[in-house]
Amino acid sequence: MIPIKTASEIEKMRAACRLASRILDEISALLAPGVTTREIDQVAGKLMEDAGCRSAFLGYKKFPGQICISLNDEVVHGIGGSRRIQYGDIVKLDIGVILDGFVGDTAATVPVGIVHEDVQRLLEVAENALYLGIEKARDGRRLGEVCAAIQDEVENNGFSVVREFVGHGVGRRLHEEPQIPNYRTPGVNAKLRAGMTLAIEPMVNLGKAAVRLLQDDWTVVTADHSPSAHFEHTILVTKGEPEILTWREKTSSKLKAR
Repeated sequence: MIPIKTASEIEKMRAACRLASRILDEISALLAPGVTTREIDQVAGKLMEDAGCRSAFLGYKKFPGQICISLNDEVVHGIGGSRRIQYGDIVKLDIGVILDGFVGDTAATVPVGIVHEDVQRLLEVAENALYLGIEKARDGRRLGEVCAAIQDEVENNGFSVVREFVGHGVGRRLHEEPQIPNYRTPGVNAKLRAGMTLAIEPMVNLGKAAVRLLQDDWTVVTADHSPSAHFEHTILVTKGEPEILTWREKTSSKLKAR
């Protein structure tokens, strides 16, 4: 069953999600040529410690990082290390925090300097697909409408949707029901209800959809080494417009936070 949050639980979700968004903004500003991904991960961990929260990822199924940091053809679940960020890279930052027993989960893909126009278009389409999916997440609508809106935006623009990894419900646990594919999926069509909190997260490839797992057993890359983009918001289904709990002032969106 898909959990329905109480008013007090929703307030705790708002606080956790605001914190995740703030940390994402702060580490995004640190991305620059020459900085290592380990340094970014360490700063994220210090920001969490100072804010009185902890990483939702560190130790999850033995994941070794504070955040997921993935570059270029890395799709998701990259681990901070000695790799240095280069001018023209695109960096996926996936942030999960636990505050007062609830999870805030958000992600964005950040270009470092000027990127190729095809890559810039990839980022724009992936982010727009996220907001089109969010727009469908309304009380009484079907989950399948969210999935379809994302897939249509991506594929109509000539890009591909990763199949192996999906969005999810989120709350007291990092992964709750339901699973939220970014494409039409038979049997995924639950009716959405006010009080549901969902992490919607398109993963979009410039090339083909196929991915593979690296030897670290975490980092996922595109099989054809094409660039990949990832955007994520945690949202609250309401009786009206969906509320973006991980709203960021620097994020362009057609929807406004409440």
